[in-house]
Amino acid sequence: MLLELIAAIALGAGTAGMVLAVDRLIARRRLPGWLAPAAAGTAMVALMVYLEYSWADRLAAQLPAGVVVTAISRDRMWYRPWTYARPLGLRMVAVDTRRNRLHHDAPGQVMTTVILLGRWLPTREMPLVFDCQSARRADLHAGVQLGADGQLVDAQWRTLAADDAALTAACLGSGRP
Repeated sequence: MLLELIAAIALGAGTAGMVLAVDRLIARRRLPGWLAPAAAGTAMVALMVYLEYSWADRLAAQLPAGVVVTAISRDRMWYRPWTYARPLGLRMVAVDTRRNRLHHDAPGQVMTTVILLGRWLPTREMPLVFDCQSARRADLHAGVQLGADGQLVDAQWRTLAADDAALTAACLGSGRP
């Protein structure tokens, strides 16, 4: 956040400097006095809008191989009126298939990690079990235990759509159909 603020200030100062240079060298001081600060402000707002809209794509490109982005939440905000024209993606969900674990007694089930990413928010990781055959998932929390037969005890299973992106990423990443 601090680096983006510094970049915006540097861009504003550079833009104002270029307008002033054009005013003195080319226009012979005939440009209106408000043009330099207006150009600087416009450049700063444009940079911030660009950084907000490109955040999800830039972050997704930096994720290591095996981490699959499965959802991007796109929102509209009243204090960012341009989001009504194009909603802004500030939260993402990714499945880390590098952490997939299988149990030989529970065919069709994959334990993996889901990563919750947010702009200006700390990254959170959640362990989950996906049942590839029944299209459902269970969150692994303190009350869930693994039984001797490989089945989860006291798990709350949630039914998913057969084409759910997280289910597909977890199951394909583990080699399960």
